[in-house]
Amino acid sequence: PYGGGRFEFRAVGSSQNVSMVNTVLNTITAEKFAQISDRVEKGEKASDVARELLNKHWKVIFNGDNYCEDAQKELTDRGLWRIDSGVEAIHRLTADKNTQLFEKMKVMSAAECQSRSDVLHDHYAGTVEMEALVMIDMIQQHISPSCKKAGEGPIDELKACVATLKSALAEIPGADSSYDKAKLARALRLETMIDIRKVCDDTE
Repeated sequence: PYGGGRFEFRAVGSSQNVSMVNTVLNTITAEKFAQISDRVEKGEKASDVARELLNKHWKVIFNGDNYCEDAQKELTDRGLWRIDSGVEAIHRLTADKNTQLFEKMKVMSAAECQSRSDVLHDHYAGTVEMEALVMIDMIQQHISPSCKKAGEGPIDELKACVATLKSALAEIPGADSSYDKAKLARALRLETMIDIRKVCDDTE
C-alpha cells in the first residue's frame, strides 16, 4: 500500500524473517535504478525514461481487493505472474534469470542462491513433518481412544488415516533434493492432512 510518501510491503508471514524478502526487493530496485541512471547519463531525459517505464509496466498497479478471486483472475488476465505455493516461490530463487540478477548486483552467487533455497525448503519440510507427527499423536492418543470409550465412531477409518500419514512422512526423507522434499511436504500439508482433518472433524 501507498503510505503518503512511501510504499509499504506487508506480505511477509508472521513467522517469516523479513531479511531475505528485503534483499530480493532491494536488489531488484537497485538494478532498475541503475538502468535508469545509465540511460539518463547517456543523454535521455529522466521524464521520458520514467514515462516509458510507466507505460510499459502500468499493468502491475492494482488498488483493488487482493483477497478477491475475481480480482486475482483480472490480474493474471493482464499478464501478471501468480505463484500460489510458497514452495514454488522459494524454488524461483534458483531460476537462471534470478541468479544472474544477484550475481550482476554482487549480492549472492548462484551457489548461495541454491544454498538459501535448500535451507528454506528443508525448513518447510521439517515444519510439516512436526505438524504431521502431532496430528498422528492427536488421533492415536485422543480421537481414537475417545471413539473406543464411546463405543462409536470410524475407528477403522482413523487407523487408516494414521497409516496414510505415516506412509506420506516416510516418503519425504528419501526424496532426491530439498525441493522434492518440500513438494512432498506441501502435498502432505495441504491435501492429505486437510482430508484427514475433515475425517476427525466429522468424528468429533
